[in-house]
Amino acid sequence: MQVINTVGRRKTAVARIYMKPGKGQISVNGRELQTYFPTEVLQIILNQPFNLIEKNGQYDVKVNVKGGGIAGQAEAVRLAISRALVEADADNRPALKKEGFLTRDSRMVERKKYGRRKARRRFQFSKR
Repeated sequence: MQVINTVGRRKTAVARIYMKPGKGQISVNGRELQTYFPTEVLQIILNQPFNLIEKNGQYDVKVNVKGGGIAGQAEAVRLAISRALVEADADNRPALKKEGFLTRDSRMVERKKYGRRKARRRFQFSKR
């Protein structure tokens, strides 16, 4: 029984996962999935790859995730799980690729520029 190790990234969040065949237990940073990702939406995002290829509850996943916010972390974990499922069985690749789960979302926060209030927002202009 080999352990599959993959990495997923989204914005500034980095997720490292260790996946092995099991009973479907998912732990994130040493905590249970429901306590780390309390909202239903984030749990659905995390389980999308398993549901798509109908392998829900067949793998135990141990996740180390850091950086970013909770939504970015959930999407980073989704990418890592998708990559691990492809590594486990190459037949999963077309379905996961079609859904876009293997694509690294490269969008990042644009940096703030000097002379501006935010990245693009200018300071308020007063004519008089």
